[in-house]
Amino acid sequence: MLSKKMQDMMNDQIQAELYSAQLYLSMSVYCSAENYKGAASWLKLQYEEETSHGMKFLNYILERGGEVELKAIEAPPVKFGSMLKLFEEVLAHEMKVTALINKLYEAAVKEKDYAAQIFLQWFIEEQVEEEANATEIVAQLKMIGEKSPGGMFYLDKELGKRGAE
Repeated sequence: MLSKKMQDMMNDQIQAELYSAQLYLSMSVYCSAENYKGAASWLKLQYEEETSHGMKFLNYILERGGEVELKAIEAPPVKFGSMLKLFEEVLAHEMKVTALINKLYEAAVKEKDYAAQIFLQWFIEEQVEEEANATEIVAQLKMIGEKSPGGMFYLDKELGKRGAE
């Protein structure tokens, strides 16, 4: 049985994951409108991933006999400026999600909820990957700089290959 504290924290995490999905979908739409089709595709895949993360938490709560409480999702921004600013926001957001997952894990340890610890391990590993991917894209955008349309074109093409491999 899932404790009330873990249930409440996981319901908050569902909200956070679904906000992440909305944020990435908004970013995808923005990139598409700016003709960065590769980045738009990459971000749409992020949207799908974040939605699946929210569902993992939802299903876990139900499997442990808890109650799911779906909460309102704040509207994400719709303008993001340069690609560098957009992906810096992706990185900052992933770092925020990592902190939330870490707090969940700390609570599971404190409550000696071993099942939750095992469940959350996957998310901890996922966040390492998410932060690494965002960090790499930010570094590449900084190398390209604002004055290299050729470099930006190439990176956009590379981002569009995600999921096609």
